[in-house]
Amino acid sequence: MMSKEKKTIRRIAIMGHQKLQYTDEESAAIAAFLNERGIETLCGYLYDEMIYRRVKQGDFDVLIALGGDGTMLRAGHLGGPADVPVLGINLGRFGFLTEIAREQWGEFLTRMLAGDYWLEKRMMLWAEQWRGDALLGKWDVLNEAVVSRGQTLHPVHLTAYVDGRFLTTYVADALIAATPTGSTAYALAAGGPILPPELRNILLVPVAPHLSLDRAIVLAEGSSVSITVVTDDQAVFSVDGQVPIGLTEDDRLTVYASPHVVKFIRFQDPGYFYRNLTPHMSQNPSTGNHR
Repeated sequence: MMSKEKKTIRRIAIMGHQKLQYTDEESAAIAAFLNERGIETLCGYLYDEMIYRRVKQGDFDVLIALGGDGTMLRAGHLGGPADVPVLGINLGRFGFLTEIAREQWGEFLTRMLAGDYWLEKRMMLWAEQWRGDALLGKWDVLNEAVVSRGQTLHPVHLTAYVDGRFLTTYVADALIAATPTGSTAYALAAGGPILPPELRNILLVPVAPHLSLDRAIVLAEGSSVSITVVTDDQAVFSVDGQVPIGLTEDDRLTVYASPHVVKFIRFQDPGYFYRNLTPHMSQNPSTGNHR
């Protein structure tokens, strides 16, 4: 949803993707630009322990992410739970989540410091792995949690419960539980619908289902889903494209709305999402067809 929550910006963390060509150059230039205007800055890379620690303890008012959508996901994982707004500057190839292009940041940082922006709140999920009564792990999710087959070619058998009530048993390559943000990622590639970013609904999308429910389902706001492995074939799960974690038979993944939201700094009007859909969809850079 559109938010008017703003606070005076005095300290900014700059987080860049270390493998992108212009990260160091742009980080230094942005820091110098902000320092000249009395803003304290700290520059670092993804997974920089110092930035993670200081953002989490509330040392910064804004987190600038330099990179593509993958960088934005990592920044969201950090900024969301810490209640620190994220501004994305696109140094990557694709930019569903980033807000401004590399050559535009001077103009838009000036606007941000003047308070000329709005905050877009995006839903996060919590994903929990259970084995019997034991909680094995818990993760923040911005795009999706996926339960899928491992390295074997056999589909996995997964039972899905919504709010404690049996929904169906899927026989499929994978089952995706996505946020509205994730509806334009893996869920979209699997044939799911596109959801407006401000919704707070979980989207269930099976991948290559075999003689089982083959339609995506949008759950009611506030619903939770529980996915249980009911086959001894290899199964794994992954959160936001991170390294897969192995599952055993009867392991359960529970997914529900997190109290955290990711606040993205926006300068475009709230209709930007629909206006940008067609250009993004027709110019995927991985196809070589973009202009």
